Amino acid sequence: MTAPNGGARAQSTKLKLGVLNDQSGAYRGNGGPVSVACAQQAVKEFAAASGLNVEIVVADHQGKADVALGIARQWFDRDGVDVAMDFQNSAIALAVAGLAKEKDKVALVCNSGTTDLTGKQCSPNTLHWAYDTYMLAKVTGGALTKSGGDTWFFITADYAFGHALESDTAKFVQQAGGKILGNVNMPFPSADFSSALLQAQSSGTKVVGFANAGTDTVNCIKQAAEFGLVANGIKMAGLLLQINDIGALGLQAAQGLSLAETFYWDLNERTRAFSSRVSPATSGVMPNASQAACYSAVVHYMKAAAAMGPGEAKKSGAAMVAKMKAMPVDDDATGTCTIRQDGRVMNDAYLFEVKSPAASKKPWDYYKLVATVPAADAFRSLADGGCAFIKS
Repeated sequence: MTAPNGGARAQSTKLKLGVLNDQSGAYRGNGGPVSVACAQQAVKEFAAASGLNVEIVVADHQGKADVALGIARQWFDRDGVDVAMDFQNSAIALAVAGLAKEKDKVALVCNSGTTDLTGKQCSPNTLHWAYDTYMLAKVTGGALTKSGGDTWFFITADYAFGHALESDTAKFVQQAGGKILGNVNMPFPSADFSSALLQAQSSGTKVVGFANAGTDTVNCIKQAAEFGLVANGIKMAGLLLQINDIGALGLQAAQGLSLAETFYWDLNERTRAFSSRVSPATSGVMPNASQAACYSAVVHYMKAAAAMGPGEAKKSGAAMVAKMKAMPVDDDATGTCTIRQDGRVMNDAYLFEVKSPAASKKPWDYYKLVATVPAADAFRSLADGGCAFIKS
C-alpha cells in the first residue's frame, strides 16, 4: 500500500505516539508493558505497509497527574510527539486531554473510566476507547439487579473514578428496583479491606460492588473469599475487573464473579487472531480490553494518517481526530464500529461470568458470555452527555 503523498516522502515524516501509563505501580498489570506491546504490534503490522514512519515512545506517570502533565508537555513541546495515549487514571486522562487541546495534539484514551471525557470536558482532540463508568455501571449493575441481586453495598476507591463508578452503578441498581444498603470509601491504594468487608457482610446485602480497580479489586475479592462472603451466598461484582485481575485471583477465588468488558481474547475469530499475534511480545499474557484498545487506537490513527498524509496529520490534532471520526473503526481487537462526534468509540459491551476451575479448558479460558449489549444501549447517549463543542 502506498501512502497518499508517496512512500519516500511519508517515510521522512515521522509520527510519534506516546504511551503514558502506569509502568510500575498498582495498575501496571491493567496497562503497563502489555499496552505498549499492543501499540507496537499495531505499528509492526500497519506502519510500513501504509508507507508511514511511526515511533512509539513510553513513559511511566507513576499514578500522578503532575508527573503525567510534565511528561506530556515535554513530549508535545520538545520531543515532537503527536499523540499521547492510554493513561489508566481519570484525573490524568482529563489533564492530558486538556493539554492536547491546548497544544492541538491528539489524546487517545484507552484505559480511563470518566464519562467527562465525552461529556462536560469533551474535546475535539480526544477519542475514548473501551470502557467508561456509565457502561460498566449499566451492564453490570442493571443486569445483576434484574436477576435478583436487588440489594447492594459498595467498597469504593476514594478518588474521582471510584466515586463516579459507584454513583453510576447505584443509579442503575435503583432504576432496576434495587436498594443501596451502604458504602465504604477506601484510600487508594489499600491492602487491608477487612473492616469494609465486615460492614458489607453485616449489612445483609446480596451484592458487594467493588468500585475500584487493579490490585485493590484483587485484594478485595481474595479477602472476601477468606471472610466467607461468597460461601454465604453474597454475589461479588467487579465494576472494573479485567482478565489480568482474574489471572491474579485464580479461578478458585474468582469463579462466579460478574463483570462487563468490551473485549475478550477468546470472543471470536478476530480477537483470537489478534491475541495470538501479540502474545509472543507479552510472554503469553492475553491482553485485556484496555490493552487491546491501544492496538485498535494506533491502527485507526495510522489509517487516518495514511489517508490524510503524515505531514497533514502532524499539523493539527483536531483535524486528525475529525478524520478518525469520519472513518469506521475496523480491526481485529475492536471489530467494526463507529466513533461518535463526542469522541466515544461505539463498540459493543459484554456481560461475562467468571468460569469455575472445572469449566476452564485451556490457559486464559476464564469467561462465560452472559449477554451482548449493543453500543447504543451500553453507553450514555450523545444528548445526555452535554458535550459542549457539538453543534445541535
